[in-house]
Amino acid sequence: MKNRGKGTENAGSRKIGKVRMAGLLSAVILLSVLLCGFNTDSQKDIVILYTNDVHCAVDDEMGYAGLAAYKGFMEEKTPYVTLVDCGDAIQGDVIGMVSEGKYPVEIMNRVGYDFAVPGNHEFDYGMEQLEGLIQSADAEYLGCNIRYSGTGNSALDLLKPYQIVSYGDTEVAFIGVCTPESITDSTPAYFMDDSGEFVYDFYGGGGGEGLYGRVQETVDECRGKGADYIVVLSHLGDDEDSAPFRSIDLIENTEGVDVVLDGHSHSTIPCRILEDKMGDEVLLSSTGTKFSYVGQLIITSDGNLMTGLISDYPEKDEAVESYIGEIQARFEKHMEQIAGYSDLLLSVSDQDGIRAVRNRETNIGDFCADAYRMVSGADIALVNGGGIRADIPAGDITVGDMIAVHPYGNTLCVAEVQGQEILDALELACRAVCAEASDGANAMGENGGFLQVSGITFKVDTSVESSVVLDDNGMFLSCGNVRRVRDVKVLKEDGSYAALKPDGTYTLASHNYLLKQGGDGFTMFMDNPLLLDEGMLDYQVLITYIHGQLGGSIGSEYEFSQGRILVE
Repeated sequence: MKNRGKGTENAGSRKIGKVRMAGLLSAVILLSVLLCGFNTDSQKDIVILYTNDVHCAVDDEMGYAGLAAYKGFMEEKTPYVTLVDCGDAIQGDVIGMVSEGKYPVEIMNRVGYDFAVPGNHEFDYGMEQLEGLIQSADAEYLGCNIRYSGTGNSALDLLKPYQIVSYGDTEVAFIGVCTPESITDSTPAYFMDDSGEFVYDFYGGGGGEGLYGRVQETVDECRGKGADYIVVLSHLGDDEDSAPFRSIDLIENTEGVDVVLDGHSHSTIPCRILEDKMGDEVLLSSTGTKFSYVGQLIITSDGNLMTGLISDYPEKDEAVESYIGEIQARFEKHMEQIAGYSDLLLSVSDQDGIRAVRNRETNIGDFCADAYRMVSGADIALVNGGGIRADIPAGDITVGDMIAVHPYGNTLCVAEVQGQEILDALELACRAVCAEASDGANAMGENGGFLQVSGITFKVDTSVESSVVLDDNGMFLSCGNVRRVRDVKVLKEDGSYAALKPDGTYTLASHNYLLKQGGDGFTMFMDNPLLLDEGMLDYQVLITYIHGQLGGSIGSEYEFSQGRILVE
C-alpha cells in the first residue's frame, strides 16, 4: 500500500500486508479481507478490476461470467468501479482465431470493460482488423507510446494516450503503455508500409530512454491536468529478456506513477512494491494468464492504495454466461470434427509442467517441424516455439485441437535460402538459451523465436555469449564470428547427416510469419525467392501430415524429442 497524503502510513502498511497475502489464498478469504479493508465511508472508495493475457480463455477458471458477476457485486458497494484489460485478450484459442478477435471483443463488451491496452497479440490479425475491433469495442483503447510516421491516416487514430476519470472529487489518470516488442512478437510486416519501411513504432530506441521519456511526458501532462493518481496499464512484463522494456525498468526510470498494472510475461504478482527514480513507492501487479486470477486495485477515500488477486468467485453472470455459450455454439460443431488420432501426449511443457517449447527441443516441436518439411518436400523446416501454443492430447484429435496448437492462421511457405542464412537464423533463435532449462518453477532463457527444427541437427554452446546484434525494433542485423551454434548438419536422402555448407543452397519450409514478415526478428529470409507462397493454413499442415504421411495416427516415434538440438 502507498499513501499520497490522504491517510496514515501505518494503517496503509497493515492493509497491504493483508491484501498481498490474500492474493495467494482462496477467493472467499480474499474477498473478506478486501471488504474489511474498506473504510466505513466505502462508497467513496475506488475499485479498479484488471485482467491481462486472457488469451481467449473466455470460460476458464473465474471466466468472463464470473468477472461480470464480481463486478456487479462491487458496484453494490461503491459506484466507483472501473474494469480494465492490459492486453492479449483476443488471441490464443480458436474463439479468437475463427473470428479474428471479434468474438472476444463482443464478450468483453457484455462484461463492461472501460479501458484496454493493445498487447502484442492484439496486432496478430493486422492493422485493418485491429482498427475495426477498436471501433467495435465499448472499452477505450489506450496507448501513449505508439506513433505513426506514414502518409495518410493511421489505423490506430482512435487510440488515446490516456484518459482521466473523475470519481467524485478524485481524478485518476489511466495511461496505456504497449511493449516495443510488439513489432517482433506479432508480425513485423503489419507495422510497415507497402515499400517495406516501418511506419509504426513504440518509442523503442535509446536503450529504453525513448519509452521512459514518452511515458514521463504523458504522466506530467496528466498531473498538469489535475490527476490525483496515475495508474499505468502496461503490456511490458518482467521477463529478463524483455529488458530494457520491462515494467520494472519503466518504474525505475520515471516518476509520478502510483500503480502499474501489467501484462505480457504472464507473471502472477499480487503486489510488488518498487521505487521510482525519486525513491517513491510504486505498486506493481499482474494476474498471470487465462483467468488464473483477476486483479483488484483499491484507492480508498483516505488515500491508501492496495492491490490483490482473486482466484475465483462462486457466482456467474447468467446473461454473460449465456452469451458466451451462444458464441461457442457458432463454431463448436466444426471444431469437434475428428482430425486424427495420437497414441500419446505431445506437449509444449517438460515432465515437470514447465513450458519448454521456447528454449528446448520438444516432441510437439519435432512433430510440427516435421509436418512443414514433409508436407512441403523442403530440405529443412523451422517453426518458432512461440507459435506452438497448446498440447496435442492422446486419443482423438479434433480440428479445434489443431487450431489451438497453431492459432494464428499463418500459411505454409517454402523459400530458397543460403546455408549462411540458416546459421544466422539459428544463432538468433538461440541467443537467450541457458545451460539449465528451468529453475524448477520457471523456464530459463525463453524466447518465442526459439526454433523447433526438422531436417537438421545442431549444438548450442551456452558458455559462448551471444553476439547477435538487433536494431531498435528487435530485428536481426548481424552476429559476430564467434557463435553459440555449431556442428549444424543437414539430413541427406539416405538418412545420414552432412555438415551444412554456408555457401550451399537449401529449400526451407516455414510459414509466412517467419519467412515473409520477419516475425521474431528473422529478417534474413524476407527477400528470398519463394517456391511456395502462402499455401495451406498452418493447422491444416498438421492435419495433412497426420493423414498423408502418418496414416492418420501419431505414433511412438514422437514419444520423446529426437535429439536434434543439443544444449551444452
